[in-house]
Parts: sequence; C-alpha cells; structure tokens
Amino acid sequence: MNSESDHLNHTPEPAAHPEPLRRIRALHTPTTITVYQAYSPALGLPAARDGRFPPAWKRERMTWIKPSFLWMMYRCGWATKPDQERVLAIELDRTGFDWALRHACLSHYDPAVHPDRDTWKQQLRDSPVRIQWDPERDLHLSPLPHRSLQLGLSGEASRRYADEWTVAIRDVTPLAHEIHALVQRGDLATAAALLPEERPYAAPAETPAAS
Repeated sequence: MNSESDHLNHTPEPAAHPEPLRRIRALHTPTTITVYQAYSPALGLPAARDGRFPPAWKRERMTWIKPSFLWMMYRCGWATKPDQERVLAIELDRTGFDWALRHACLSHYDPAVHPDRDTWKQQLRDSPVRIQWDPERDLHLSPLPHRSLQLGLSGEASRRYADEWTVAIRDVTPLAHEIHALVQRGDLATAAALLPEERPYAAPAETPAAS
C-alpha cells in the first residue's frame, strides 16, 4: 500500500502527445500484426475452425482489412449486419503486411502525394493494394479527429494474404458482443479494458500519406 508521503511526492506523468492525423494502430508482436474482417457464418466459421480461408473465399476479389477493432465494429454494426455476423481476427506475418503497404496506392487523389491526377490513376491501375485513411471510432462508434488504416487487397496481394501471410484466424464475435453489451449498459471503463491493445505500428517509409 502506498504511504501518504509516497502520494504527496508523486510526480504527475507528462500529458500524452496528441494523435497524428494518420497512423496505423494495431495489435502486433515482433513478427505478426492482427487485422479484422467480418463475414457471414458460412465463411467465417470454417475460416476460424481451420485457421485459413475456405475454398469459397474468392481470391480474385478485392478484400478490405482493418487493424482497428472499433473501426471494424463500426463497419459491421457490432457483428449484426447481414453477412457480417462473424468477426475474425486475422494474424498476419508482418513481412507480408509491410509488402502490402509498400505496394499500395491511395484510393483517392491527393495533390500532396501525387504530382497530378493522371499519375495517380496510373498508380491505381498498377497497384494491387489500396489505402484509405478513415476516421477512427470511439466506443460509441462516433468519429474521432484522427484516422485509421483500411487496406484493400486485390490480385497478387489478395492471393498472398490468403495463402502466404495468414498465420492464424480467430473468431472474436463473442468479444464484440460482450463489449457492445457493456457499452449499452454504460460501463465504458470495463468495455475499454476488453479492447485489443492497439499500439502504434511502424509503417514502411513508402506507406502513402502515413504521418
């Protein structure tokens, strides 16, 4: 137990630095990073059971991955929207994820990044990866001032994601429902304590528009 003198001598911690406008925040280890997707039970349940995407998962289509758990909750409505009832946490090899960031193009034209619109259009045609920076969300799923990453994978990137980069797949739908129930009851402290620990992720220098 802390003594009174300990309390009096406590030095306040410095104020946290404000979040940059764009930064990747994710649950990650030295070798992996976790992203989220939501699927129908027909796809989500076998993927979580087998630890890989089933044959019905279409590798030729663009697929969007999100390192932000709360942004995923915003997108899938806490796993209540049709065909998004199962939320998957996909653990990826960081080498593959970084490859995707280095081969990405912004999904919209940005004069601060692209010399002209035609150059951006050519990059968009050539790149197998799209980047979007969307407002991060709080526990009420309201937008925050800073932005989080969405990564769209197509072609080579989509195939490598499914067949090479995926290390593990977990069904985190029960966690989504538990946190949502706590938010609905107004117990935000307990809800926040259950969130995945998303820390700043050191993106490659080539990542478009990263702060």
